[in-house]
Amino acid sequence: MTTESHREPYGVELILDLHGCDASRFTRGSIRDFFRELCDLIDMEQCDVYFWDDVGVPTGERQTNPKTKGTSAVQFILTSTVVVHTLDLLQAVYVNVFSCKAFDTDAAARFTAKWFRSSEWKSTLVVRR
Repeated sequence: MTTESHREPYGVELILDLHGCDASRFTRGSIRDFFRELCDLIDMEQCDVYFWDDVGVPTGERQTNPKTKGTSAVQFILTSTVVVHTLDLLQAVYVNVFSCKAFDTDAAARFTAKWFRSSEWKSTLVVRR
């Protein structure tokens, strides 16, 4: 077990749980737009983006479980990642923004809640050392 040192923070991770969202925003196109606008807002350089969902999957093989039916996406940024998990049937979105470059976490949280039209949301900030 190690003890906490007094090092400067390496970065921060903003963790968002959004509920009562507009599931029409859970498409690949909308999520791409979200990544672009969020990265512009918090001044992050976008790199590759990857999606995991039922696009192109035969109807009988698509997810039906409320905990797995949705889209997951990872937007790599120069300083780490933005990750989105949508749950269509639960109208929920889970977002993590991790970066070693400082960013306005309050602005990112408010923008994300507004983008997904969340009626209820919670943010948690983790400082990485």
